[in-house]
Parts: sequence; structure tokens; C-alpha cells
Amino acid sequence: MRFGTEAMLSEYEVHSRQPTDHLVQQHLPLVKRIASQLAVKLPSHIEIDDLIQVGLIGLLKAVDDYQSDSGAVFSTYATIRIRGAMLDELRSRDWLPRSVQRDLGRVASAIERVEQRVGRPANEREIADELAMPVEDYRSLAGELACARVTQLDEAELPPGQDEPDEQFAEQSKREALVEAIALLPEKEGLMLSLYYSEGLNLKEIGLVLGVSESRVSQIHGQAVARLKSKLVAWR
Repeated sequence: MRFGTEAMLSEYEVHSRQPTDHLVQQHLPLVKRIASQLAVKLPSHIEIDDLIQVGLIGLLKAVDDYQSDSGAVFSTYATIRIRGAMLDELRSRDWLPRSVQRDLGRVASAIERVEQRVGRPANEREIADELAMPVEDYRSLAGELACARVTQLDEAELPPGQDEPDEQFAEQSKREALVEAIALLPEKEGLMLSLYYSEGLNLKEIGLVLGVSESRVSQIHGQAVARLKSKLVAWR
């Protein structure tokens, strides 16, 4: 994302806000400052550009809603709205960076292609070969995917040709597809997800159960989530 004032204003089409344009321009640095303050307290996979985008939307809403006769200084009001917008987004969406979304889709597609060829669950070497990367590099990538959660695999839809379902039926269909996909996971990946999501064990505890390191648990987690995504895409 470009941090220049003109670029950011153009992106969000605020150039037409002539009466309040100066407020937006004046407080753009505030958006970046609040994002930076939040980012140092968040996991390393959180992208500051994403926070800035959300914060800018909060700033625009603050400009729209601000009442000059309310007694509050605009900068104080804007700070509350910008920070609130960022925190609401982080809470409501279980934040997943765009780079992780992209890599998750790339690995899921590789898994799907391999499994269509071999007719069984793809192992990590086959996946790495499909991605044209060394196994160690693939393991590192899989570890980065561990920040994704099963709850974020919400892209499943009914097969084409069916009538558009009501919301309750759609959600039930997604859950059933996810349960079926988990049942088809390799044993270690399925056990890892069960210990993590059902039993509430942390990575260190899961590592002790599986006899592997914490970093290896993260790699298994990331690969399992990507494999689930590949199966949900195929089901859709």
C-alpha cells in the first residue's frame, strides 16, 4: 500500500470531500501511528498495511460523524474511532493477512493437484516438488500457514446448479463438508487438529504427544489447514 497522502485519498475516493478534506489529510499520519502502536503488540504475521486500510476507513467515518459542537476535540474523537475500527476488525475476522491467504491458496492448490494424480493424501515432499521448492523451504512455508485457523475456511458453497439456500442450510452444509474433510486427513494431521481445537492443548503439549518439536507442530498445523482448504474447494 502507498503511504503518500494523494495515493491514499485517491484509493478511498475522498477527493470529493471538499469541506472536510483538510481533516482527512491532517490526520493521515495519526492512522499510521496508531497502526504502528498496535502492530508491535500483535503477532508478526499481522500486516501493518491492513491495519492502516481499516484505520483509514475509521478516519473517514469519524469525519462524517463528527459534530464540532460536541465539545470533543476532533483528534481525540478520531483516535477513538480509528483505534476502535482496527480492534473491531481484528476481533471480528480472526485476522488473516493477505499474504497468508495467498500462500494458503497456493499450497491448497498444489495438494489438490498431487492428490488427483496419486489418488491418496499427498506427503510433504510431493507437495514441495509440486511447488518447485526444497522440502525445508516448504516446511517453513507450512509453519507460516499455521496462523490460519480452521474457522477461517469458510469458502465452501453448495455445488453449482442448486437453488440458493437459506443461511441456516448453507451453514449446515459447510459444517458437514468440514467434518467430512477432517475425517479424510492423514492420522497425524487429524490428531493434531483434535488436540488443538477439541482438547485445547497448546503447541508444546501437542509436540509432547506427537513426539515432535513445537515448530514441527506448526508445520503440521499449516499443512492440515491447507489440505482442508483443498478438500473444501474440491467439494465446492
